[in-house]
Amino acid sequence: MLPESAELAGAINLTNLVYGVFQSGYLGYFAFKGHEGRGHMKRGLSLVVRHAFRELGLHRLEANIQPGNIASIALVRACGFSKEGYSPAYLKIGGRWCDHERWALVRGRSNAA
Repeated sequence: MLPESAELAGAINLTNLVYGVFQSGYLGYFAFKGHEGRGHMKRGLSLVVRHAFRELGLHRLEANIQPGNIASIALVRACGFSKEGYSPAYLKIGGRWCDHERWALVRGRSNAA
C-alpha cells in the first residue's frame, strides 16, 4: 500500500514454505497497471525478503521468471537475487509449457537480509 494514497501498487506472495532441512519458499509478484517502474515493487519485495529471512527463519527464496520478462528479472536482480539456472517447460501458462529462469537469494550471501 502506498502511504501517500493508501492505494495498492501490486502483490507479492510467498508460497510453498518448507521448513526442516530445506527452509525455503517461492516468490510470486506482480505490479498493478500504472505502478510499474516506480520502485514500489522493489521496496515491497525487499520488505518481504527481510520478513522471510528474519521473522520466518527461511534460508532461501526462489523466483522462477520467463526469460523475456525483463522488468521482473531487473527487480529480482536489484533485490540481490542471482540466476541459478534455466528450467525448460517449467510452467504451463495459457495452455503452453513455458521455459523459466531460476533466480534465488540465500540468507547470508550477497546482500540477503
